[in-house]
Amino acid sequence: MEYTGERVIPKLMNSNNGMLIEHINRYKFAKKYGKGRVLDIACGVGYGSKVLLDDNENISSLIGIDICKDSIEYAKANYSYPNTSYYIDNALHLDLQQKYGTFDTITSFETIEHFREDQQFINNLYNLLNEDGTLIISTPFGKGKSVPCSSPFHVYQYKEEEFLEVLQPFSSITMYHQDNYSIEIPKPNKKYYLMVAVCKK
Repeated sequence: MEYTGERVIPKLMNSNNGMLIEHINRYKFAKKYGKGRVLDIACGVGYGSKVLLDDNENISSLIGIDICKDSIEYAKANYSYPNTSYYIDNALHLDLQQKYGTFDTITSFETIEHFREDQQFINNLYNLLNEDGTLIISTPFGKGKSVPCSSPFHVYQYKEEEFLEVLQPFSSITMYHQDNYSIEIPKPNKKYYLMVAVCKK
C-alpha cells in the first residue's frame, strides 16, 4: 500500500513522524476507555487495533470500518487478531446499527472533518453507542467551519465551540486538548493542535 500523507501507515513511516506520534497517542489515550464491544470507525489500515488490544483484557471484540478497500485489506493482512473484524463501509450510511449492532466503546479519530454531513455522522455514532457507552472523537483545531480549509482532504475546520455544538446529542462531553505528546484538560497559555472529546450518552 502506498503512503500518500493522508493515511497513517506505521510500517511505512519514520517512528519520529509527528503525525504518527499524534495518532498513536490518541489510541493510547482511548485505550483506558476501551471495553466490551469496540468500534473503530474510519479505522484506516487498522494499526489502532494493536494499540487498543495490547494488554487490555477488557475488550471482548473490535470491529474496524473504513470506506477504503485497500485500507481494509491491509488491516486484515497486518492487524488481524482472534477478536478483530474489518469491514468496508461508509460511516454516513444509516443502516450501520442494523448491520453491526451497538458498542460499548467507539473511537473516531480525524474523521468528522471529512464530512459535509457532520451532524449525520454524529447521529450515527450516537445510535451505534450503548446507553452507558463511551465515544472518543478527535479533530484538529481550525479557524471555523465557514473558512475554507487549507487541507485538500478536509471539508471543515472546527473552532472548539463548533465541535461542541455538533456533539450536542451526547449528555456528557469532556473536552481534552492535544499537542504532539500530551492529551490533557487544557492549560492556560499552552498551544494545542487537536481536540479530543470523551462523550457519554
